[in-house]
Amino acid sequence: MSDVSDNITSFLASSIELVLNRDVIILDSDRFANEAVKGMKERNARSILVSGDNREVVGIVSKTDILFKVMSRGRNPAKVKLREIMNSPVLAVDPKTTVQETLSIMDKHLIRQIMVSSNAAVLGMVTREDIFEKIQKATISTADIAINGTPVCIINPKAIVYTSNTISDKLRCPYCELPFDSKEELSKHIHSLHT
Repeated sequence: MSDVSDNITSFLASSIELVLNRDVIILDSDRFANEAVKGMKERNARSILVSGDNREVVGIVSKTDILFKVMSRGRNPAKVKLREIMNSPVLAVDPKTTVQETLSIMDKHLIRQIMVSSNAAVLGMVTREDIFEKIQKATISTADIAINGTPVCIINPKAIVYTSNTISDKLRCPYCELPFDSKEELSKHIHSLHT
């Protein structure tokens, strides 16, 4: 299994450009939350960047921001301007920053996505999900090699302890972690906000 850890270690040491999503949505701060939702849905994005008067990025709005700052408060997304709900300032990393350093910055600031920029130019966005998807692919690729002849480490099932969420038995949204009492409520929520 050292191949898996070598692949992951190599990936974590590589530059964040490897997982950069260049298809970034930037909307003016006077645009409305419903326009952000539409753009995120069309491009399957988790967030949009918000620009100010000089066309520079001044904030970021995520699906979670819209959920908690607009929908959960019963506000009309067609009347809430992005400047009212954006997070500012926007954290950014240089494209040569390593994946590990980027994850550390995200952990430190409790964020799920970060802008990548160089000389004040927006190059794209990176999300935790993008990074973890690449790690999973590297792991699966190595596992495929292992299954086809390389020795594999066997896990002792008696050494595994399964835990459950003792705080709540409610269903949780995989995107924003809101609790729901039924699968139907969760399904409606995901369909209306996350698809």
